[in-house]
Amino acid sequence: MDIFQQLQAEKLQLATRRHFLRDCATGLGSMWLAMQGQKAMAAGGGPLKLNHNPNAPLTPIAPSFAPKVKRVIYIHMIGAPSQLELFHYKPELEKYDGKDCPQEYLEGQRFAFIQGTPKLLGPVYPFKQYGDSGAYVSDRMPHLAKHVDDLCFIHSMKTDQFNHGPAQLMIQTGNQNLGYPSLGSWVSWGLGSANNNLPGFMVLLSGGRLPRVGKSLWGSGFLPSVYQGVQCRSTGSPILNTQNPAGVSREVRRRTLDSLNQINQQHYDQVGDPETLTRIAQYEMAFRMQTSVPEVMNIKDEPKHIHEMYGTEPGKESFANNCLLARKLIENDVRFVQLYDWGWDSHGSNKNEALNYGFRSKCQQTDKPVSALLTDLKQRGLLEDTLVVWGGEFGRTPMQENRGGGEATLAGRDHNPNAFSIWMAGAGVKKGFSYGETDQLGYNVTKDPVHVRDFHATLLHMMGYDHNRLSVPFQGLNQKLTGVKKAHVIKGFLA
Repeated sequence: MDIFQQLQAEKLQLATRRHFLRDCATGLGSMWLAMQGQKAMAAGGGPLKLNHNPNAPLTPIAPSFAPKVKRVIYIHMIGAPSQLELFHYKPELEKYDGKDCPQEYLEGQRFAFIQGTPKLLGPVYPFKQYGDSGAYVSDRMPHLAKHVDDLCFIHSMKTDQFNHGPAQLMIQTGNQNLGYPSLGSWVSWGLGSANNNLPGFMVLLSGGRLPRVGKSLWGSGFLPSVYQGVQCRSTGSPILNTQNPAGVSREVRRRTLDSLNQINQQHYDQVGDPETLTRIAQYEMAFRMQTSVPEVMNIKDEPKHIHEMYGTEPGKESFANNCLLARKLIENDVRFVQLYDWGWDSHGSNKNEALNYGFRSKCQQTDKPVSALLTDLKQRGLLEDTLVVWGGEFGRTPMQENRGGGEATLAGRDHNPNAFSIWMAGAGVKKGFSYGETDQLGYNVTKDPVHVRDFHATLLHMMGYDHNRLSVPFQGLNQKLTGVKKAHVIKGFLA
């Protein structure tokens, strides 16, 4: 083949690829347009024009109805804290402490560690009633106990998963498998960003390590990557590369970015790949963040009384620091702030400190900062349209472990997907209210069950979106946060 024939062949191959990507009904360009059309439809009420300029993907979708929640702080305690040691008091369980577990609780059940006939384990810590609502809280959360008349407890949560990784994915993405958009990504896709200089979805970590399934918990899945959570570092610069290299001025950076954006725009015009637009938008966001991030993420300048209230230590990794940062981010109109605190896999949540696995210390590390966050938000008027959510991925059993079928090496509790507790505070939920009931031992839900899918549908409802319409065509289905199974908006705890 001579050089002329080779050039013609290469030109034909390039044209063929461009034809597929740009013009075919199943090409990426058409897929992106279909997604934007679906996004516009998500607002409800029939076919609408494309909802916004594709170069501004963080423009909000008009909600289906008036939202009560404008912003969310979601605090996920990675590892599933025991509701039976914190908020869900069961006096009958205390009565049967140390006795054999009834067989009806064991037959047909799957456990992570229990074999044979385990012993029942009564509440390890003392409970008291607080506030006008009379809600029970253990002595592990003395600061939070003062807020019970602002809290909405859900004691009847259920999930499909009894292992940590799949259960964490389930509560955070609505699916136990990898590759699905997180709750924060769906919210960011719908609500967009109210601050052009900051992402709509930001993630703060504490506890010394990543969650078991890593960054998938705040990934964007099959949504464009601009909607994934932006992870902030716990120490040092909160976000890498927000400062220009030595010798590079902001003006030089601006000219370089303009040239790069021009090349990317030409590529998009030829190929139609939506990720090209995402890349442009992210470059522009990063440029604006160079100014906004250092200011927003700086807690050193907060007043002394704020540091004392939260228990913060600027410059160190701590859950307390992240709670204060969450308030600052919400104050600057970030739509969804996700806090992950690792270390709650406390199988040994008992009186023996050697078997405790950190349960006491985790309570001590988090109780005061969460209380301070609620106080701070309320004093600033932010709690009126901000929703705070606290919870893990599943619950804990009323029976103790007996790994290997004999006497327990760990006197703690096994995983329980059948019933667990979360609480919420702020916009959209009833104050001083408890929803749902479990049996006398706290093992199964007996009244008003709330599956994770129902929980997600209700959260989207509070933000103004119908979970059935907020969907994306993917792999032959209109994919939703709530999945393909039936989900219900639970109005029993809505204000």
